[in-house]
Amino acid sequence: MRRRVVFWVEEYFYNPNFIQKFLSFLLLPLSWIYCFYMYLRFKSKTAQDFGIDIISVGNLSVGGSGKTPLVTALASRYEDVAIVLRGYGRESRGLVVVSDGNKILCGVDKSGDEAMIYAHKLPNVKVIVSENRKDGVLKAKEIGAKILFLDDAYSKHDIKKLDILIDVESKNSSCLPSGPFRERLWKGKEAVVIRDGIDFKRVVELKNKSDKMSLVTAIARPQRLDSYLPKVVGKNYFEDHHSFVRDEVLNILKKDNAESVLVTYKDFVKLEQFGLPLSLLDLHVEVNEDILKIVDNYRRK
Repeated sequence: MRRRVVFWVEEYFYNPNFIQKFLSFLLLPLSWIYCFYMYLRFKSKTAQDFGIDIISVGNLSVGGSGKTPLVTALASRYEDVAIVLRGYGRESRGLVVVSDGNKILCGVDKSGDEAMIYAHKLPNVKVIVSENRKDGVLKAKEIGAKILFLDDAYSKHDIKKLDILIDVESKNSSCLPSGPFRERLWKGKEAVVIRDGIDFKRVVELKNKSDKMSLVTAIARPQRLDSYLPKVVGKNYFEDHHSFVRDEVLNILKKDNAESVLVTYKDFVKLEQFGLPLSLLDLHVEVNEDILKIVDNYRRK
């Protein structure tokens, strides 16, 4: 039931049918109230300088946009780096140091899937999850970070940072609940808006390929994968950040008569513990040199 609700909401936000468009129209007054509240919230904040270079990578709308591979690409260019994120889908609360830049200190249940991707792909980077991003920033400084990346923190207007926003196309440009936008790009709020395919390019490598692969994925708007998919014997979509159990994945292998389960890295970090045959769509991005220069110039200020 929960899965159907999540997919209905994704369709409502990004590819609405007639009924969903009508519902969106009815909810417009609530969206205006919400958006005005978020504007007042923005105006009430004063950005605090933490004495460390901070770059936030995010998007204004709900759902996935490719933040994780973009942060990975940017963070890999520097030394003494920390990444701080909320840690969606984790079973822990509060501040958790996932990796100290030398070793991984917890399991994916405590870190959440996205934090564990960073810990795996960037073994020399400090990875911290914390609902309170300021606590995460302070902890990162304490353990030696000199540059810090915030995953999805545009709305943290009380932190001095460079904001990079991934532009996400939607047929509905309204704020919540009528549309998918959590905030606007407010006047007086500087941000670098970048576009997929122009300012960065996705590159996919297929690892551990088998002849009969069944796609299993728990990412927002999973249809985004279609253009990168090899031939598969089945597609199995779960809600974003879904916590898998071994039997449900084993049942998919049997149902689709598959030799392996095809996953992205986001699900690989959750499924590798099950000892089942996995094929991996390993996604990374190549970033336009102009965007890299913007980050470098920000660090020199």
